[in-house]
Order: sequence, then C-alpha cells, then structure tokens
Amino acid sequence: MRSPLAAQIVQWLVAPGDVVRAGDVLVVLEAMKMEHEVRASGGARVLELVYAAGEAVQVGDVLLRSEPAQLARPKDNDAAQQAASTAPRADLERLMERLAFTLDAARPDAVARRHALGQRTARENVADLCDEGSFLEYGALAVAAQRSRRSEEDLIAHTPADGMVTGIGSVNGQRTVVMAYDATVLAGTQGMRNHQKTDRLLGIALDQRLPVVLFAEGGGGRPGDTDMPIVAGLHVGTFAAFARLSGQVPVVGIASGRCFAGNAALLGCSDVVIATRGSNIGMGGPAMVEGGGLGRFKPEQIGPSEVQQANGVIDVLVDDEAQAVTAARHYLSFFQGRQAGWTAPDALALREVVPENRLRVYDSTAAMAGLVDVGSLLALRTGFGVGIHTALARIEGMPVGLMASNPLHLGGAIDPDAADKAARFMQLCNAHGLPIVSLVDTPGFMVGPDTEARAQVRHASRLFVVAANLRVPFFSVVLRKGYGLGAMGLTAGGFHAPVFTIAWPTAEFGAMGLEGAVKLGYRKELEAEPEGPPRDALFEQLLARQYASGAAVPMATTLEIDAVIDPAQTRVWLAGGLSGAGVAEPRAARFIDPW
Repeated sequence: MRSPLAAQIVQWLVAPGDVVRAGDVLVVLEAMKMEHEVRASGGARVLELVYAAGEAVQVGDVLLRSEPAQLARPKDNDAAQQAASTAPRADLERLMERLAFTLDAARPDAVARRHALGQRTARENVADLCDEGSFLEYGALAVAAQRSRRSEEDLIAHTPADGMVTGIGSVNGQRTVVMAYDATVLAGTQGMRNHQKTDRLLGIALDQRLPVVLFAEGGGGRPGDTDMPIVAGLHVGTFAAFARLSGQVPVVGIASGRCFAGNAALLGCSDVVIATRGSNIGMGGPAMVEGGGLGRFKPEQIGPSEVQQANGVIDVLVDDEAQAVTAARHYLSFFQGRQAGWTAPDALALREVVPENRLRVYDSTAAMAGLVDVGSLLALRTGFGVGIHTALARIEGMPVGLMASNPLHLGGAIDPDAADKAARFMQLCNAHGLPIVSLVDTPGFMVGPDTEARAQVRHASRLFVVAANLRVPFFSVVLRKGYGLGAMGLTAGGFHAPVFTIAWPTAEFGAMGLEGAVKLGYRKELEAEPEGPPRDALFEQLLARQYASGAAVPMATTLEIDAVIDPAQTRVWLAGGLSGAGVAEPRAARFIDPW
C-alpha cells in the first residue's frame, strides 16, 4: 500500500499479522494540519509496516506490505456495526439537545398558558401555514442579546430563537418567507437578534421575489437587550426593509392577541391584514400611552378588532388563528397562477339579482358570488368603506380583483371611505398583476357640506389618478345606475378606458342622477305647474322620458358602452376578456396620490 499524498504518519491502526477487511482504516496521515484516513482496498494480512508513527512520507512511498487473506465477519458483529452506524454521533447529539430548547416541548408551561387563552404557539401557526415538512428554519439558535446580564444557560432556556421563528417554507406549493413573533418569549418583543433574523429573511424575499407572511403578535421594541452599546436603536433597518417589499411581493400580516408599537408598524406595512376577533392592534401599548401622559388603559381597550375593522386597518376578520392561516393560504393562492379545477355557479341566477323595480335596493354581493368560481371569493375590508365591496376571486380558474357598488349603503354613492377603499384595492391588484372587474351601480360621488368637510375632492380624485396608471386589464359591468363622475371613477376613468364596458338590461345612465337632472333641467317647466298632483305628474312624465333615453339600449346605440347583455352571459364575457387581455410589465409608480 502506497501513500496517496505527502504527509506525516500520525497513527497506525494495524500491526503485522493482523487480518483486515476492505474498508478498514489502516493508518492516519496528516497534511496541512488535516488528518486523512487510508483504508484497505481488499481483504489482506499485514506483513510489514515500512514507516513508524511520526515519520514523513512522500507521494507513492510504500507504507505497508501485505498478502491477500479473507476474514469471516461474525453475524453478531454485523448487528453491532449496524447499530453503531444508526446511533447519532456525539456532535450530532449535542446539536439535537441544543435544538430541543427551541421547540414547544421544552416549555410545556408556556404552551399550556397559550392554549388556555385559546391561542396557538408561533411554531404551531408556522406548521399549519406551511406544506408539511417544507419549513426550513433560519436563526433557530439565536438567543436574546443579554449575555452581559444573564447566563448562557438562562438565555438558551428562556429566550429560544430570540422570540421569533423565521424561515422559508412552501405555501400551496410555492416557496414563502414565514416569520412569527413568539408571544411566549419576552412577550414577542423586537430584539436585536430577531431584528437581524428579520432583515436576513426580508433580503432573501426581495432578492428571490418570495411572498412573505408575518405573524405579528408582540409588544414592540425590547429595552432589555444590553449586548450592544446603543442609545436608542433607531438605526435599525427592519422597518424600511419590510416597507421596501410593498408592491414587489405579496405581503400578509396576521395579528392575534396584542400587537403594539413596532410589531404593529410592520403589520400595517402589509398588503393585507388578517386579524382575530380577540386581537388588539395599536401603535402604542398601555405603557407607551401612559408614558405619554394620555391616561391609563388596559391592553384590551387599545385598538380592539371591532374598531380596527371599521376603520380599515383589518382586511379580513376571523375567529381564531386557524381561520387566519386558512385565509392567508387563500389570499396567497391568488398570486400563484391559474388553477386547473373550478366549478361555475348557476349563471341563470344572475338574471334575478337586480329587481325590476328600479327603486328597490338589492345585495350586490349576490352578483359577485354569481360571477366567480364557487368557493373562490375572498372579501377584503368588509367593515370599512362599505359603499364599495372589494374581493379577490377566480373566473374559470383565473385570479381577478373584483369590486362592486353597494346600493344598500347610500344608494351606492361613493363617499370618501369607499373611494379610498377602491383606490387602494386597484393599487393592490395592479402591483401584483391581477385583472380588475368592476360591477357598477352608483348615482355618483357623495356630495354635500358634511361630505366635503371630509376632503371628498381629494379622496374621489384618487380613483382617476390610480386608474390612469394601471398596467392590468380592467373590465366594467354596469348593473343598474351609471351616473356622472362616480360611474366614470368605477370604470377606470371613463367608459372607454376598460377592455370593455357592458351593461345589463336594468342599467340606466346619465351625466347625473335622473331625478336631479329633471329638477335642474326642467325647473322652469315644473315651477309653471301648480304644486301638488299636476307638478308631480309632469315630473314623473319628464323622468320617464329621461329614463327611456338613458336606458342601456339607447346608450349602446351611441356606442358609449360596448354591449347590453343577458346577465347570464356576464361570466362568458369576462372569461373571454381575461383570456385575451395581457398584463404589462411593472413600471415605477410616478404619480402623486391625491390623498
């Protein structure tokens, strides 16, 4: 046997007369401070060791002389070697023991308290969100940056992963960055190490264009980290890095329990906020509020879910974390391409959505549900801006953004909140390449002194500015009222801006509401009639004339809209439009938001 390299002999593991098998280690050599094992190539009996331990050898030098020989291997020795090969090595055992401290099983009391509140642990939520076995954890061995005031053993046992689980897993088969603050560790606060972990994953998300899901429960910044000589920590880049993802990748924030200060700031940067009914969300918790001289409050009094849903902070309100995870998976699915399997709703039911009586209100969510694949509808911001419904859905498996006037609220008039809701929804769809379908039934923008006091001019104008910068196809269907600037705002700025603007037979159009148009345009004629039945009769006559001239069919004859269709054919039109219309490449947003 010859030396495979220039080295020094460290140790012989055989002696003359020994019989060895193929693969047995014969000698250990050292070169460049690294040890190399030299093994037998076949069964042999050692005859002579040419060099002694400590001597230097060159490449090709004869180390050992032997003759062929075979040695029977006892069966019990095979079993022993197999057992030895499956038992973990000492270094692996040490790693497994260390990692065990990061798992829920290491903290049964904390887990029990969590479950007693009806909540799940951070690791349980991550496991539920990710496809089974897909989660790869980053930074699990981190501990709080408090070594100057606590022992290593204490930090390992009580600050696992520095209170944050971070990594990459698959959600619906697509790689996704997942980050979960652990409320059982230092109240889910933001420490130096978990900021570093967050920054690491956010950088990967931006570089590889991966969606992000953040479980944001926690109390904000942590003042107890002492290992770095800093004063305020305001140089931390986490918030800017998180905000930088906006419009680049889908970002989902989930809140359960208390989510205050820095945790809430990250949550608010998300595309969509999913929150449980028991959540409290605020830019400052009780200590910060009291410290600012603003009074003493319990955590439950600050930003409860009913407040945050009504003001638009919460996009999807759910009962518990299990539903939150289900909603997150549903939301992300819309940015993961077309689905092959789908079920169409009953198209004929659309014929009955809008009442024949033009003054009778109806629920436009029935139209939304009747147009999209069964089970695909995900309503967003249901508690805010209720004059317009917004949702994500699918039509023949194709993901779309869907918005619809709500005639149950102000007759479908667009107030400031509804305008904001629709404008932001269009931005969301535009950023992530989702076509937009708009179901229109509006008498126009809400007007009047009270509305103008809320900056309606600015809010309403957002619809025009955002729509003018869309890169995604837009489709409009007028269900009933299509009046004035409000109707234009819901059709991407004008009836010819969308890929198509079509109408149901119940549609009616005008530069303003028909009743107002008659009162203004025929004021002299009406005032010439005596008050009472004569004037009322003339008004109804003029109104009927206006309605007839502004009905859907006359509107189509002048080509101001593209077609009047059977409501049952709406889905066919939309599916055809979606199949043929493309999405332009993303471009930098160079417009100034009016608000």
